[in-house]
Amino acid sequence: MTTTSPNTPLVVESSPPPIAQSGPVAWLRKHLFNTWYNTLLTVILAVVMLLAVWGMFNWAFRLAEWAVVPNNLALFMSGRYPAAQRSRIWAMLGVNVAMAGVTWGLLARNQAQLFGRSILIGVGILCAGLIIFPLTRPSAVALIGMVVLTLACAWGGKALGQRKLNLTQFLSAAWFLVYSISLLILAGGDIRNSLLFLVATIVLSIWLASIVFNVLTKFSVVDAISGNTVGIWAMRVLWFGGSLALFLPVYGFLNVPLPLKIVTMVTYIAFVSLLVPILADRRTLTTFVVAASMFGLGCFLITVVADLIGGTLGLQAIGTNNWGGLTLTLFLAITGIALCFPIGVLMALGRRSNLPIIKGLSIAYIELIRGVPLISILFMGQVMIPLFLPEGVRPDNIVRAIVGLTLFSSAYLAENVRAGLQAIPRGQSEAAASLGLNNPLTLSLIVLPQALKTAIPAIVGQFISLFQDTTLLGIVGLVELLGISNSILANPKYLGDYSEAYLFIAMLYWFFCYAMSLGSRRIELALNTER
Repeated sequence: MTTTSPNTPLVVESSPPPIAQSGPVAWLRKHLFNTWYNTLLTVILAVVMLLAVWGMFNWAFRLAEWAVVPNNLALFMSGRYPAAQRSRIWAMLGVNVAMAGVTWGLLARNQAQLFGRSILIGVGILCAGLIIFPLTRPSAVALIGMVVLTLACAWGGKALGQRKLNLTQFLSAAWFLVYSISLLILAGGDIRNSLLFLVATIVLSIWLASIVFNVLTKFSVVDAISGNTVGIWAMRVLWFGGSLALFLPVYGFLNVPLPLKIVTMVTYIAFVSLLVPILADRRTLTTFVVAASMFGLGCFLITVVADLIGGTLGLQAIGTNNWGGLTLTLFLAITGIALCFPIGVLMALGRRSNLPIIKGLSIAYIELIRGVPLISILFMGQVMIPLFLPEGVRPDNIVRAIVGLTLFSSAYLAENVRAGLQAIPRGQSEAAASLGLNNPLTLSLIVLPQALKTAIPAIVGQFISLFQDTTLLGIVGLVELLGISNSILANPKYLGDYSEAYLFIAMLYWFFCYAMSLGSRRIELALNTER
């Protein structure tokens, strides 16, 4: 029991609270110099870091022989690409820069001010750096022109996006078109052998098919054909005839043996015979025939136009053996990333499927690829891919390298996406089912967007790893950025300049990897709906 005397004060006087200190000096005192041993460690580490920085600067500005970089800058950028055709590299860069500016403007169409003070200051610093920096000084005019083109296209994209609010949904298709144009500019040759020709044919065919189908629907022709026995048989004949017209050139190109041709056609006809009654009830048969006919018409029209303009567009064909340097590295990385992402998503969904065959095949693919080093897959791709193709069909070395990179990265990406799918609570799917959504809609509209948002860091990390893995392609005969560096260093004039060349390409790799990392953080911030 506690007793108190009358003289005991009821309120105990306390000392005043400590004065809160802020600022860099207070932070240093609290974190680095709070005890004698922390002070000693801070001083030792500071001295070591200063010596290292001084040694680096001393080597970089006094001892290093940087002539290997400016004298071979064109080789670093484009490899053995013909010097007379390097203007096409600039044209390809201009197309991509213009599309990047349009994309910037479309995505920022709702901002009150597109070019703020910080952006203008950054642009000014960038242009000044392009003029001052020795490596960019010879091409400063062209590079500043690219900056101006980006700003102009961004302004135009914003103005266009404010008028047409639904243009952003076509950005993916537009970038695929830009990729096709870039590939045509880089490779040259006959336009009919390019990816752009295929894209133009598909776009024109879809446009023609939509017009024809709308006209037929307006006059109830589709309903009349779908409900008429004679019309259904006419559609069957057109389908079979179109299939023969399609298969015969393909068979001739691939040198398919006659027994395989017969087996394929019999199987196809039997399959269609079983499928036609189902399709006829849903008007899908008529729709397919109209679309196939318009595809053939679109291909014919595009071919005629290509014949009239000469086919080559004045672009000399440049073989892939002359591709190299940073251009080849970026091409391989972008193509590999674009291909491995959908395959990885499908493999992740397949591994979580309830169908035993699909699940088993997905698991077998993922575990088999993840259990083999990338260099083994690249060598197998260079040697074994032609063995699975008909005689006389030999894909290009770049195609084989892309296949190897895609197969390898998609297996790892599948596990990253699967981790994101497992992070989504089961209640999300149950809530979607209670609203009447089926499994495909639940997956595409609710589960998969949340899973991909959760897995953004891991996905971008895999993309960065794929970009860095392109250095292994030099072992299989491709002169990408590291391969062209080794070729330059083999010149007796630059023997011993390994540090300078490797440090330069390391800075290039760091720049693009950091750009991807920065972009992923911006995407995460934009998609952060839980703030």
